[in-house]
Amino acid sequence: MHYDTVIIGAGMSGLSAGVRLAYYEKNVCILERHTTIGGLNSFYRLRKRNYDVGLHAVTNYAEPGTKGGPLSKLLRQLRMKWEDFDLRPQLHSSIVFPDCTLRFTNDFQCFLDEVASSFPRQIDGFRRLLTVIDQHDALNLDRSGGQPASAREVLSEHLTDSRLIDMIFCPLMFYGSPTPRDMDFSQFVIMFKSIFYEGFGRPFDGIRLILKKLVRHFKSLGGQLKLRAGVSEIRQEDGQARAVVLDDGTEITADNVLSSAGAAETMRLIDPSATPVRPEPGDISFVESISVLDREPSDLGHDQTIVFYNDADSFHYERPDVPVDLRSGIICSPNNFDYSRPLEDGRIRITALAEPDYWLNLPEDEYQRVKMEWNDRIIESALKHIPDFRAHVIDTDVFTPRTIRRFTGHDNGCVYGAPEKFVNGQTPFRNLYLCGTDQGFLGIVGAMLSGITIANRYLLK
Repeated sequence: MHYDTVIIGAGMSGLSAGVRLAYYEKNVCILERHTTIGGLNSFYRLRKRNYDVGLHAVTNYAEPGTKGGPLSKLLRQLRMKWEDFDLRPQLHSSIVFPDCTLRFTNDFQCFLDEVASSFPRQIDGFRRLLTVIDQHDALNLDRSGGQPASAREVLSEHLTDSRLIDMIFCPLMFYGSPTPRDMDFSQFVIMFKSIFYEGFGRPFDGIRLILKKLVRHFKSLGGQLKLRAGVSEIRQEDGQARAVVLDDGTEITADNVLSSAGAAETMRLIDPSATPVRPEPGDISFVESISVLDREPSDLGHDQTIVFYNDADSFHYERPDVPVDLRSGIICSPNNFDYSRPLEDGRIRITALAEPDYWLNLPEDEYQRVKMEWNDRIIESALKHIPDFRAHVIDTDVFTPRTIRRFTGHDNGCVYGAPEKFVNGQTPFRNLYLCGTDQGFLGIVGAMLSGITIANRYLLK
């Protein structure tokens, strides 16, 4: 078996790269270790209910027919239609800190007005920061290397109130930072625009709608998708990847290999004992409680789409020294988007930072019990910001760093990969490229654009 390109991983970036290549009649095969597609943004069925794994919302929302912006570009590149994604906008969300709340919608003016009202002495500096954000080309693959610019340092040049700085960082870090306490400024710009400028949307049927459309499109163009086809080795010779070896020993050769498995994880496939530019894997991971309710959250008085909350004096975004950091988190209700009809169940999802080693090393006979104990504690800690819904819970599920590592293969169950990104997608091997999390375009739309961008740059020539 020989292909023009073999893609490792059937997540958003791998599938999008596959569609782009297959459209131009490249002979391409996507290899996925698991029985389902999606990677970090997959879905599953449990006790006759559908669950999304990672999806709270799709960022970079745009109204159908919009000409500019990442989502419009994505659809053009994939030759797909607006209705293929069927995104509905959020209602409204908020960032909640002690004694201060900033609301936002998909209309940026709302957030701008909130900042002006709550931080009147900071608004001029905030406007200057917006100019810097607008002028920064965060998607430039050829930007010079070296130490990335600290977003915290850039913000401190324009803002003097640490509370406002923390409130801006809170949703951006929770939704896209592999770096403790800070962000690469280019990553900051990508996330700021995707969340505050463009905003949130969600398909009525969740992430599985987008994934199934991508797979159907990919196969219709002649692409091959192999499930239960985990890669155990990438064989290289003279600085070039020659073949991939599957878990069952099957060898597949290709002119190019595109990996969405992560930088450290991909380098380990080349040589488990060597360290050829292997970055340290990230260690930012999460525990999430998912509660199914017997009614809509709005029936209980909760109509917000997402609440990013922090109950401490300052925002701590780092690997905690306890199993779950209860000081901050995310409350998401998939019901609270602008749908034309209600979802089949009410849902409340609460996400908090987790200590990976604790969860990865728990004995199996303790794991389920401990999960449910922390589920109760996570819900209780979030009740400051949402009506008490516990009497209406009819089903529960919880995922941890252990779940994330099992289904993605990411070291430490890290969600956003390594702090060091390979922005240009290149590795030390001439025909081995990276896309997805460790290339650096984050979010669901960002991940898809990552696969497309790397395919365009190297694999369609």
